[in-house]
Amino acid sequence: MSDQSAFDTDVWTLTRFVIETGRQAKGATGELTQLINAILTAIKAISSAVRKAGLAHLQGLAGSVNVTGDDVKKLDVLSNDLVINMLQASYGTCCMVSEENKDLIITPKDKRGKYVVCFDPLDGSSNIDCLASIGTIFAIYKRISDGEPTDKDALQQGNNIVCAGYALYGSATLVAISTGAGLNFFMLDPAIGEFILIERNVKIKPKGKIYSLNEGYAKYFHPSINEYLKHKKYPEDGSAPYGARYVGSMVSDVHRTITYGGIFMYPANEKSPKGKLRLLYECNPIAFLIEQAGGLATTGTQRILDVQPEALHQRVPFMVGSPDDVNEYLSFVKKYP
Repeated sequence: MSDQSAFDTDVWTLTRFVIETGRQAKGATGELTQLINAILTAIKAISSAVRKAGLAHLQGLAGSVNVTGDDVKKLDVLSNDLVINMLQASYGTCCMVSEENKDLIITPKDKRGKYVVCFDPLDGSSNIDCLASIGTIFAIYKRISDGEPTDKDALQQGNNIVCAGYALYGSATLVAISTGAGLNFFMLDPAIGEFILIERNVKIKPKGKIYSLNEGYAKYFHPSINEYLKHKKYPEDGSAPYGARYVGSMVSDVHRTITYGGIFMYPANEKSPKGKLRLLYECNPIAFLIEQAGGLATTGTQRILDVQPEALHQRVPFMVGSPDDVNEYLSFVKKYP
């Protein structure tokens, strides 16, 4: 007789989880649930496209550069179209901000809802051709104006996020998501096409053993960064040095940081004086998730979620991770004003 024990007959799917948490929210209308489910559908489709990229000739450049100066890959374009179309069809959005679009994307009047979504459809896409892990990042806010949506609806502090998440297309497809009541991990089961809850209320270690940044730019770093790195590599107290890990795909580096602890950094440098990562659709959602897991996220001078955005594609320095590690980094910032 075949063994049925491996089959969970009361499985927690992400759809079920979103419905249940939605019902517990005061004054819930189900609109956010619909919106999150639309994002998940897009993520499943992107996951499928990523897996087939080489076979379907989706690798390589699309022949253009996006608004923030990155070369656009064919998969970028496909992923962006998928997310926009799915979100607009959910009837939950009034406007969107995408890494791939210079201006605010305004939802047609007949499909408008009360939410704003800021997203990076395919983060780390420079890694597509070498098969390193890539991801999708999103943050959802409630609109703050009436009438026609404007940039102001999207230029909200991260403190206002109602839901944020990322998808990681790695050896498996994982979604990390939070609606403000803890961080949860779900993994895509391709057999049933559903995300299954694998870890509830994820917590980051207070201190890790890994630092992660592109050290090739050390020549351009502020002295506080180089002094901190020296301290990690040659500890004065004789303790073991930190290990270095850097994929160059933020979702991948951040997911490892949440899983194992440590610190991920993309500081400002002489070449990028304001940092390189974008506040609205990279830093804010990740900072929100990291804080939900008990970690910290800072620009070096300010908590990320307190930064008031001034432009849709604004960049900020970004340091996130285990609270002890981030605080230790901040102690070096104070030494080198």
